Amino acid sequence: MSKQLTVVATARAKPGMEEELGKRLLALVEPSRAEEGCISYDMHQSNDDPALWLAYENWRSEEDLARHFEMPYLKAFGESKDEVLAQPLDVRKFSLKS
Repeated sequence: MSKQLTVVATARAKPGMEEELGKRLLALVEPSRAEEGCISYDMHQSNDDPALWLAYENWRSEEDLARHFEMPYLKAFGESKDEVLAQPLDVRKFSLKS
């Protein structure tokens, strides 16, 4: 079984779409937290730049994260993300080393 995985993803809204992007991202929180293997799933908005959002997620394993990416609500976000994003999502994975 693989080790715990942390995902840090940043999203930048198109001008005027900050609130809509936030609404769509916040809609992912509760269903993601309910997934098997989700340790934590938190959404943050920058204090200095309201267009910048950050997801901070912890998953039990790479396999759990792979299942997360297949969830219908996440796929639906992915299909419509270009409506609200100014640039591609920046998704980075980190492995727990302690």
